[in-house]
Amino acid sequence: MKLIDLLLISVRTLAKNKLRSGLTILGVVIGIAAVMTMVSIGNGASQLVREQFRNLGANVIVVAPANSQSGGVRTGVVMTLTKEDIDAIGAECPSVRAVTPLIGTTGQVIGGNINWNPKEMLGVGPDYVIVRSWPMEAGEFFSERDVASAAKVCVIGQTVANQLFPDENPINQTLRVKNIPLRVVGVLSKKGANLVGQDQDDIVLMPYTTVRKRLDGSPFANVGYALVSAKSEEVMSLALQEIRVLLSERHRIPPGSKPDFEVRNMAEVENIFNMIMGALTAMLSAIAAISLVVGGVGIMNIMLVSVTERTREIGIRMALGARPRDILRQFLVEAAVLSSIGGVIGIALGVGASAGITALINLALPTSNWPFVVSIPAALVALVFAAAVGLFFGYYPARRASRLDPIEALRYD
Repeated sequence: MKLIDLLLISVRTLAKNKLRSGLTILGVVIGIAAVMTMVSIGNGASQLVREQFRNLGANVIVVAPANSQSGGVRTGVVMTLTKEDIDAIGAECPSVRAVTPLIGTTGQVIGGNINWNPKEMLGVGPDYVIVRSWPMEAGEFFSERDVASAAKVCVIGQTVANQLFPDENPINQTLRVKNIPLRVVGVLSKKGANLVGQDQDDIVLMPYTTVRKRLDGSPFANVGYALVSAKSEEVMSLALQEIRVLLSERHRIPPGSKPDFEVRNMAEVENIFNMIMGALTAMLSAIAAISLVVGGVGIMNIMLVSVTERTREIGIRMALGARPRDILRQFLVEAAVLSSIGGVIGIALGVGASAGITALINLALPTSNWPFVVSIPAALVALVFAAAVGLFFGYYPARRASRLDPIEALRYD
């Protein structure tokens, strides 16, 4: 008997008992839908993490002061990085494309008659937009000359521009930070929210010398930390090594001693995030797949009932020349069709559930921009797995049907 004939016979047989067939595949539907939902949400989370790390900048390395310890107890952070260290990294590390110091500050910003508290206020260098891969929307970024003279200039994000200057061009407007007037020379393009939902456009950037000398009134040349951009992803490890060697020499760190700085590769942090999300998705998918086993047991039970009900039909087929392997194939195909239908329905429900959950997340967290991702390979694997479940759990009933004695089957009432 040809496969197409077996498929047609299976569909007709299953259509005779629609309610029973529907209840039989319910476990498969729930299992496949749950797995698809978990995989989709997990892939969306992984894509969100990747996008957020891309927003951080291209091939970013973070250089920060190390925590100091006394008697095994952390006593805080000693500001060990200087402007000269930053300049040396940019000049003496061949694998580094750009570097910028960062100094954080806080304060109320006043523009006209409007007060605003930005989420971030940073003193940075001219290469900040290169390291962060953050283009300008309007105006221009401040220059090395502005940094050298501690100029009273700033660059603002879209949120700050909309809050302080809603109806006018912010370029060349004046805003005040700690009673220091700063001229707006540029507006950054929109970045959106970061991984934790914080608005990245709610930011004010100033020359780090302006923050240190004018806002903080500090005579020191220390900087908080530095962001470094490697020339490519391939030379990230080399750039890390060059920075460690250079700073160890500049800070006179003896061999084997703990350095007073830390160098972190953000690509490694991203990989750790992706590994965690992948493991979590796999665990949840495995838990959801348990219902597939339940669905498979349901298919086996119903197929056993079907064999009992159709004993006389099996006897007639054998009497007309059907071989045991034909009966075996017929019941195996019925089981596979039953579970495959459940798989298709489960995939559709899983996609719908994923879209609904993604919409709810974005509704609850409007700044998250959680992406809706449908994995075609995962859908195909789920469909194949559903059919395999049907074949596995349908084998015993099919084998039992193929071993019936034709004479006894014909006498069965």
